[in-house]
Amino acid sequence: MSEERFPAAPKRSSCNKKPLSLEEMIAANPGKAPVQLLHEYGTKMGKLPAYDFEKAEGQEHIPIFIARVAVGDVICTGEGQSKKIAKHKAAEAALNILKGDSSISFPVLNSVVCDIPTQKEHQANPIGSLQEMAVKKGWRLPEYTVIQESGSPHNREFTMTCRLETFVETGTGTTKKVAKRIAAEKLVTKFQKLLAENINFSLANAIGNNIRCTWDSLKNSTGEKITLLKRSSLSIPNTDYAKMLGEVAEEQDFAVTYLDIEELSVNGHYQCLAELSTTPVTICHGTGISCGNAHNDAAHNALQYLKIMATRM
Repeated sequence: MSEERFPAAPKRSSCNKKPLSLEEMIAANPGKAPVQLLHEYGTKMGKLPAYDFEKAEGQEHIPIFIARVAVGDVICTGEGQSKKIAKHKAAEAALNILKGDSSISFPVLNSVVCDIPTQKEHQANPIGSLQEMAVKKGWRLPEYTVIQESGSPHNREFTMTCRLETFVETGTGTTKKVAKRIAAEKLVTKFQKLLAENINFSLANAIGNNIRCTWDSLKNSTGEKITLLKRSSLSIPNTDYAKMLGEVAEEQDFAVTYLDIEELSVNGHYQCLAELSTTPVTICHGTGISCGNAHNDAAHNALQYLKIMATRM
């Protein structure tokens, strides 16, 4: 009977096998991020890397983060437009020192790149951009006002105005924050368009030139139109309130500007704002089944407000 032979069992690896050097670890893991490599190396050496963030520099909406990593006696820093990038750079610098070769370069993984704000995202902070513009030009800071809240508790819609001196835009969103952002973005876009068309606009003459109509002057006025307004109930159907407001404005020396809002209301109605160049400026919201009806509704609301301010003690 022939003896059956079995394949020899593979040799077991020795427990005393020499651990991979840092150079060998890097070569064996070409796709690993430096943070992972540094952690594995620190684990083998019994010196886990410790990270912390020292500070953030740069502008508020374009920050530069600085990360610090310590591995034993080796301390390195890295900076980037996100905390992940800064950590990545710090780990990369530490690996370079530990290997003794500053030429090592590690590719930045997509998961890290996606955290870097793009130029579009920088521009997508219009609130900060608008404030910076106002400060540089010596204007008053932008003013934000909620002019309407509508919808059910679970489906709210907010309309907000953004005013910078004589310029006004509106924004509508599911939160006040979104509405504010949209309004500011529209105003930034308007300024960029003016600059792109080389239109030299100055607010020097516009600031403070509407001081002829104040609440005190309305109270003390004996004009025919304002007197009729004080006595009117403002509840007569089919009244042309836009015309009525225009007559009061002409008599009391202020301007009325209607600003149509692109977004429809939650109920599908047209929206607009009526801006009165009184001191302080008055802005009233209006809605309607047509653009004209929205103007009339805004004028009605403005007249009600003027009546209150003109008759209050």
